[in-house]
Amino acid sequence: MTTLTPTSRGGAPAAGRTVLVLGATSAIASAFCRTRAAAGGRLVLVGRHETRLAAIAADLTARGAAEVATVTTDLGDMAEAEARFAAMIARLGPPDEVLLAYGVLGEQAAAQDSAEETRRVIDVNFTSAALWLQLAAKHLVADGRPRTLVVIGSVAGDRGRQSNYVYGAAKAGLDAFAEGLAHRLHRTNVKVVTVKPGFVDTPMTAHLDRSGPLWAKPEAIASAIDRAVASGQRIVYAPWFWRPIMTAVRFAPRAVFYKTKL
Repeated sequence: MTTLTPTSRGGAPAAGRTVLVLGATSAIASAFCRTRAAAGGRLVLVGRHETRLAAIAADLTARGAAEVATVTTDLGDMAEAEARFAAMIARLGPPDEVLLAYGVLGEQAAAQDSAEETRRVIDVNFTSAALWLQLAAKHLVADGRPRTLVVIGSVAGDRGRQSNYVYGAAKAGLDAFAEGLAHRLHRTNVKVVTVKPGFVDTPMTAHLDRSGPLWAKPEAIASAIDRAVASGQRIVYAPWFWRPIMTAVRFAPRAVFYKTKL
């Protein structure tokens, strides 16, 4: 079921981008939305939890957003996706930016013992995400205005590792899908940006040990997304130091790699 709720500061919209946020209650998405609200943006927030969406919408309005609409729906549910996506963009018109930010980390051990858990992790992180991206591309390529699709991937997709290969495989699939989509759209008005965070201090990782220098705050990832959109970068590691780390992981010889507990 999908419910639509508009909120607004009133008056003419302030100058700024129109942004559709798929998974707006995620910590990274919320941080990114605050940057767009401060610039007078117009935002459509999509997520499962109506109360949380309303609270975020009120906060963004207070921070300067010209207009905020909320859409309560389960993005992991792919039924009637065409009509639901059309309803999302009908709220404030075709967006200048689409941010795909939702996902589930899942439990590797549970997935190894449960076909249903494996399917859930893959369907949420890859199958449904690819579907929404395909629909976004279909709707936004029509009018020629510059637009951006931002996909939050993960460094986990760069190489299969025993500690999280179900989640990593889903993110690897999404990475390949985004690359193909970017190739297809290269000569159009729509650009595709994939942001690959490493460890991020969010509610999704609350059960993990978050000590150490490799952890980042959601605000740092939001800033990386903002810079990537502005510069037109195709793939961004966030923070930057994950690029050399994952280069080493990807190219480590199998005989060496299989001795690790990564």
